[in-house]
Amino acid sequence: MLVGVPKEIKNMEFRVGLTTGSVAELVHHGHRVLVETGAGDGVGLSDDMYREAGAEIAGNAADVFAAADMIVKVKEPQPEECRMLREGQVLFTYLHLAPDPEQTRLLRDSGCIAIAYETVTANDGTLPLLSPMSEVAGRMSIQAGAHALEKHMGGSGMLLGGVPGVEAARVVVIGGGVVGTNAIRMAMGMEAHVTVLDRSLKRLKELDFQFGCMLNTIYSTREALWKHVTGADLVIGAVLVPGAAAPKLVTREMLRAMRPGSVVVDVAIDQGGCFETSRPTTHENPTYVEEGVVHYCVANMPGGVARTSTMALNNATLPFTLALADKGYRQALLDDRHLMNGLNIFESAVTCEAVAEALGYEYHPPEQVLANG
Repeated sequence: MLVGVPKEIKNMEFRVGLTTGSVAELVHHGHRVLVETGAGDGVGLSDDMYREAGAEIAGNAADVFAAADMIVKVKEPQPEECRMLREGQVLFTYLHLAPDPEQTRLLRDSGCIAIAYETVTANDGTLPLLSPMSEVAGRMSIQAGAHALEKHMGGSGMLLGGVPGVEAARVVVIGGGVVGTNAIRMAMGMEAHVTVLDRSLKRLKELDFQFGCMLNTIYSTREALWKHVTGADLVIGAVLVPGAAAPKLVTREMLRAMRPGSVVVDVAIDQGGCFETSRPTTHENPTYVEEGVVHYCVANMPGGVARTSTMALNNATLPFTLALADKGYRQALLDDRHLMNGLNIFESAVTCEAVAEALGYEYHPPEQVLANG
């Protein structure tokens, strides 16, 4: 199989779909890899390093899309990239389709086979290809929030951990999954007062055992959200409904009741965001102020630490990339129900139930379309 790796073009996105190590593994398995020139520059991987790993270098993205049987990326394809996809071509990347009707329409129009990292599952019910970036984003959310609390960023001028004689900031984390757990770890390490809200008592017990009495664990209700969000200096939105749009848990009224200069970081923005006032921002212009509250809603947070993120992502995606290349997409999907859960678009059919429900499309079970295709 010829695997193509275009350079990412989303604003301030420096990650790359395949590292040189992943390229070498694919080449060892008898495949060809075509990498767009400069694709790895943002993570310190030069064209020469890719050549040494066995890749061929293409002069532009159009050449990569035209030649490749499978495109491996990091972020969802931008409109100009969607238009370069063709019928029967495999796309393996993050998609986040539920809040993105334009991308969904363009992918359907292309006739490609689009497999989303974020809906691939594992035996234990986790999302193994989303998890590495969730770990990164969770840790980054506290760094970003602490910076946004500084006065010159529009924040209230608080140091997250305080100093002797001065109270530390109150950090509230909504959601106790991978993002939330990593945010808690960082916030507690910086000596903030940390509260986590979640609807799973089992998960709250696990977090209580993991972090001990210094973490305040609260069962999430509307009343609890209001109380803890309005009293917080920094709120981390770490809610995930796999494949679906994030629920708007924090209302404008809640934000209006927060102290001016408080900060919210919406890690769920890739799925539409869990704050009513959220809208996507970029690393170039990461924040805005609404209702007196600083909003950090960067839609590709892990791209800010591109090298760490790229290495972590490839560690998780490589086995699936090899399976798709070695077996072909159809057999690889049929052999692995967890990889099949990643199939979001098959030609013009929407094969992820959460995406179909969010955007009003007819749902086609992936097993059905593969059997009929």
